[in-house]
Amino acid sequence: MSKITSDKIKPVRKAVIPVAGWGTRFLPATKAMPKEMLPIVDTPTIQYIVEEAVSSGIEQICLVTSHTKKAIEDHFDRTLELEALLEAGGKTEYLKQIRDIADMVEIVSVRQKVAKGLGHAVLCAKSFVGDEPFAVLLGDDVVYNDGTPCLKQLIDVYNDKGGTVLGVQTVAHENICKYGCVDGDKIGDRLYTVHDMIEKPKPEDAPTDVGVLGRYVITPEIFEKLENTTPGAGGEIQLTDALKALAAEQDMYAYDFVGRRYDVGDRLGFLEATVEYALRRDDLKDDFKAYLKNILTK
Repeated sequence: MSKITSDKIKPVRKAVIPVAGWGTRFLPATKAMPKEMLPIVDTPTIQYIVEEAVSSGIEQICLVTSHTKKAIEDHFDRTLELEALLEAGGKTEYLKQIRDIADMVEIVSVRQKVAKGLGHAVLCAKSFVGDEPFAVLLGDDVVYNDGTPCLKQLIDVYNDKGGTVLGVQTVAHENICKYGCVDGDKIGDRLYTVHDMIEKPKPEDAPTDVGVLGRYVITPEIFEKLENTTPGAGGEIQLTDALKALAAEQDMYAYDFVGRRYDVGDRLGFLEATVEYALRRDDLKDDFKAYLKNILTK
């Protein structure tokens, strides 16, 4: 088992965000709109993910897209006609807001031309990543933390330990079948070693209730594993399989991150995020809370 020494730990500057999926659970809304553009209050889901990455120190982001996701690329680009309209109308607050979105970070995109799974999506970003450690953030998971962003917590562990770090939380035993399950030993406050991973096990077969929840810091050796991973059901290359192979050769960790995680790929999770983010907004919370109280009393 190899360990990256402290003098060889490179900074985590790049992030990969796979956004090529169809979003069938949100049909018919996603028939013509990427699921990542569905708004939580007035902000697209993908923007929350990008803002978390930027707040964690990420300098470059690669969106792994498909031909149906141009709206995501456009959202992070300049829109000169709209800017001119807002400027002429004196709407300086909105003008600053949309310019800040375009200027927040360097974003590139690559196409996942065939849907071959999460592992294949990450592999599509190989040229972008190069030989650096990198983050992966899944668009179905929004994590709220008003202190240290979720990804920053994982990067801090990587900077200390030097190995791949999986973002995890303990989930209800009956729900472990929805996630990748970590088999390992607890070695510190919220920190585990990773010996093995099981993708979506039956609850009776799960070694723990520690589920992987959409955030990773990964060493670049993962690409060699992905290139040699045998496709599974549906011809998909699973990131979990490649991570298991990597864990057999390198130290790997799982960190039980602090934060309220929303599964916005699920209708109920999306509604929970919408309600709770609205209740955190100074411009909305009082009126919205009164409205909810009125609804509940009826």
